[in-house]
Amino acid sequence: MSEFKSAARRQESLLAPFERTALIALARRMPGWINSDHLTFVGFLGMALAGGCYYYAKWNSLALVGAAVSLGINWFGDSLDGTLARVRDRQRPRYGFYVDHIVDSFGAIFLIGGMGLSGYMTGTVALAVIIAYFLLAIEIYLAAYTIGVFRLSFGVWGPTELRIIIAFGTLVLLKTPIVTIGTAKYLLCDIGGLVAIVVLTVFAIHSAVQNTMHLYRLERLR
Repeated sequence: MSEFKSAARRQESLLAPFERTALIALARRMPGWINSDHLTFVGFLGMALAGGCYYYAKWNSLALVGAAVSLGINWFGDSLDGTLARVRDRQRPRYGFYVDHIVDSFGAIFLIGGMGLSGYMTGTVALAVIIAYFLLAIEIYLAAYTIGVFRLSFGVWGPTELRIIIAFGTLVLLKTPIVTIGTAKYLLCDIGGLVAIVVLTVFAIHSAVQNTMHLYRLERLR
């Protein structure tokens, strides 16, 4: 088998130090019969359930509570699978990286697709959010391959902080699904979606420019 070197993980988000301590403690207490694959599936299940809850909220708004809880389930599985492998020294760098992130990609489609079908967010905005998400994801994965750094956060923002914001906003929908700006009324999720599109796109462009300049300097033609 050819030698494989994992990309260096860069995680500098606001909650990263506390999250790292909590995940290691959870991993050390995890029953032996549970492995990383089980947790990866739990993480995907959380995303799929969240998307299903958003969709069901079209008929019963209390399903929004289920969506927020499902995001917590996703955090548990998706954040803990890699930590468990490292604590037990049972790492499979290529398999783990590939499976974890292809599962995340399908999970994101379920999650954002559920929002777009819920009636709380228009389908056009949901589609644009998916495009912006994958634009940033592609940039991150290309950088992991070409530069050897796998970036998990941008500034203080990482996946955990994003989950918290989405969960909080989901609960706000129970009382305020529509907001008034000036004289016009808009879906709160559409406003949040537009903000997410701008932020994700800016992160992707900024990172792409930085990485392109870095690679150009590394491989400057003589």
